[in-house]
Amino acid sequence: MLIQVALILSVVLQFGASILAIGLIRKTRFNISWILISTGFFLMAFRRLYELIELIGDNYHHETAISSWAAVLISLLIFIGTIYIRRIFNFQERINNLRKKNEAYVLSAIIRAEEKERQEFSKELHDGLGPVLSSIKMAISAINKAVLKDHNKKIINKTEQIIDEAIITVKEISNKLNPHILENFGLEKAIKSFMKTLIIGKESEIKFLSNTNGKRYDYNTEVIIYRIVGELLTNTLKHASATSIDISLHDYESKLELFYSDNGIGFDINRKTDQGMGLSNIRSRVKSIDGKLEIKSKPKKGLFIKLNVPI
Repeated sequence: MLIQVALILSVVLQFGASILAIGLIRKTRFNISWILISTGFFLMAFRRLYELIELIGDNYHHETAISSWAAVLISLLIFIGTIYIRRIFNFQERINNLRKKNEAYVLSAIIRAEEKERQEFSKELHDGLGPVLSSIKMAISAINKAVLKDHNKKIINKTEQIIDEAIITVKEISNKLNPHILENFGLEKAIKSFMKTLIIGKESEIKFLSNTNGKRYDYNTEVIIYRIVGELLTNTLKHASATSIDISLHDYESKLELFYSDNGIGFDINRKTDQGMGLSNIRSRVKSIDGKLEIKSKPKKGLFIKLNVPI
């Protein structure tokens, strides 16, 4: 009777160890060695079950009893060992999650520092160079053109035009470095405003759809998505020869999703030389806000990007 109870316990422990081992296969990323070990555990559990059936059927001998007690001990050790192995995997998983969080924190800190530098440089341009140009414009405008010869009038008028262009350029650069619309009115309006500044040919078309309705998000999230859209649009118009660009921004189920596609020349996603620094920067930015990025492209098949960010 005692050996029967022991064998039942052995079967339970062995199957328990097998279930724990199989449950760890995903954490080992389906490593073949762990799959083989798990299979071995499962087969050993069936062997214990077979021994229990032999005992119940009275096909049992003294020599087999010694083997069965050894089997009970082995099953106990395997079960305990599997529990500790599971603890190791859980600990490793926590370490990996902590490492990912730290990496995201470092990337986020770098991006915040970049944005701070952009803001300071933008302020210097707007508050420093802007007033200087305006003062030059006022000084030139104060010249009495009536006493000037036609040739000098043309020079003065041309100078005023150049200064006006310089003032506009400074404002544009300042706004790109630190988009005030993004800070004051949010992501949707900032993207629309950026699209208006782009020089688009008659044969090209950009469509933008959004259901955010002016909703505000975390500062890092807004800035990063704005920068990503800006970089994608700039690269597409410069290099992709696309005639159609579709952008959509959707807020649902505590997620913010960005879809971007064009019908341009595309590239080989598997060749690093085709990707350039743009996609590398985009990946780093997405990683800093714990987002998920999906990129699809083939030569002459355009580009498709899906970005998913928890909010």
